[in-house]
Amino acid sequence: MTFAQTFDAAATRRCVERAHHARRVDVAAALDTADCSLERFATLLSPAAGDMLEALAARAHALTVERFGRTMALFAPLYLSNECVCTCTYCGFSRGLPIRRKTLRIDEVASEAQALAARGFRNVLLVSSEHPKHVDPAYLARCVAETKRLVPYVALEVAAAREPQYASWAHAGCDGVVLYQETYDPEAYPRYHRGGPKQHYHERLETPERAAAAGIRHLGLGALLGLADWRFEALALVAHARHLYRYGWRTQINISFPRINPAAGNFAPERPVSDAELVQLIAAVRIALPMAGIVLSTREPAVLRDRLIPLGVTQMSAGSSTEPGGYSKPGEAGEQFHLEDTRPREAVVQRLRELGYEPVDKDWEPAISSMIPHAVGA
Repeated sequence: MTFAQTFDAAATRRCVERAHHARRVDVAAALDTADCSLERFATLLSPAAGDMLEALAARAHALTVERFGRTMALFAPLYLSNECVCTCTYCGFSRGLPIRRKTLRIDEVASEAQALAARGFRNVLLVSSEHPKHVDPAYLARCVAETKRLVPYVALEVAAAREPQYASWAHAGCDGVVLYQETYDPEAYPRYHRGGPKQHYHERLETPERAAAAGIRHLGLGALLGLADWRFEALALVAHARHLYRYGWRTQINISFPRINPAAGNFAPERPVSDAELVQLIAAVRIALPMAGIVLSTREPAVLRDRLIPLGVTQMSAGSSTEPGGYSKPGEAGEQFHLEDTRPREAVVQRLRELGYEPVDKDWEPAISSMIPHAVGA
């Protein structure tokens, strides 16, 4: 059964409600056990746990060092297009907004990838808005292949696709797929997704499984914080990740917690998440998913990003641009959202080393993984 068939939103809401009644002794018990069930995870999201952030942070840090050491993988997003047929109220690329639209030609994709490679990046995430005319599967396959000539790790964050499309991208060299559900709340979802193919909640919820079945080994999940109750989103994210671990035992799961940033359209989040709540969320997810990667984007300010690193973060973007062509020809197209951490890659690397972490540009070799037969449904 797919995650869309098993996910119970009503049960998740009840779990959130019970968490509001958790006591400090319940939080302590959840921290002392190695078996972090969803019920215990909900306890770590409780207001009582929010008063015990130091204990959560210490446990999360210990688990991260045990599994990942003191390393930090660095990557950069490369935006291919900001032309979109979807009407998502929170997105700066939303259809109808008066921004400068652009889709990169293949030679421009190569120029952007070359600019990133020259800055030291070996891990690139190709990002695009949704427009089937300008950004079709064949175009994306060419973008993957062209970028792969210049950097060893290439991932995609694009429109939800079918299994054959993911297989073609894997054949072109795609190593990972990132697909945020945006919000797991089925009641909130249609309020924010008013037009275009992204309207289909269940279709999107099942997509990571299609990518895994096509041979994509790295899957990125996330919820856009500010659209719904962050505790509900966290429980759904962890349940989704655990389902995918059961579905494909070789799959590496990465989790992201992007908070809504200012963008064209002046969207204001209904459920803003505070810095303290973000700290609690990251620490709790690390405890619940000790094997998962945790990704931190440049949406967050530099000072906060530095403080969040020890809580369980294993991957960071750096020196980012959210406009197509923003590395080689900045200013020619509209950006998706405003960046908070504008430090260049070199400054982020230096700060990581000052904090006792080793920046990592490449930690993935497909030749090693291909020696083990792929198994889906294990």
